[in-house]
Amino acid sequence: MHKKLDDTGMLTLLEAGIDEFSAKGLDRANINVIAKKAGLSVGVIYKYYENKDRFFLACVEHSLKLLEATFEEVMKQEDDIMSCIRLLIHRLMEGADEHANYYVMYNEITSGSCKKYAKELAQKIEGNAATIYEGLVAKAENEGRVRYRGNPRMFAFYFDSLLMMLQFAFSCEYYKERMRIFCGDEAVDNPEEMAESFIEFIAAALGIEQSGL
Repeated sequence: MHKKLDDTGMLTLLEAGIDEFSAKGLDRANINVIAKKAGLSVGVIYKYYENKDRFFLACVEHSLKLLEATFEEVMKQEDDIMSCIRLLIHRLMEGADEHANYYVMYNEITSGSCKKYAKELAQKIEGNAATIYEGLVAKAENEGRVRYRGNPRMFAFYFDSLLMMLQFAFSCEYYKERMRIFCGDEAVDNPEEMAESFIEFIAAALGIEQSGL
């Protein structure tokens, strides 16, 4: 009989899965490697998940808890859009440092290696963000707190696209090199400076004076 996993054991298993999926993608990831890294038998994994795909999707769900917690924190400050954006950027930058493998896995997903789950994963990963960002911008526009008068949905898309690139720049080797090319070698060692520069860029796009930051 396979042992039942407690919360710590399940966390260890999911983190081992994320490490493997981020390194090799869904197709090339090896359940045996994951089991060994987690200190479990393959049978234990299949007791909880019917196949590798189901386990992979569970790993994605687990990684999204960090983002969901950040959104909950951000929405408590929804009446101040720049406070929301500042908090969001810094929390996600911290995540890129503490959980780089989460973002490497996202990058692997966006590369097309998980085409059969593209729609499902896009909705899981992007759906909440799209709604929250659009709502923040629309509310700020309606209340006259920003000079931007464009389409909130478009702004949300552009903002999230830039934010995603910033996250990848501090977690994925290709994007780190890309950042070095554009911003210099020192950029990699100065995430705080990069974050502040990004915040200033978004403030300008929204038409918020720097003194308002």
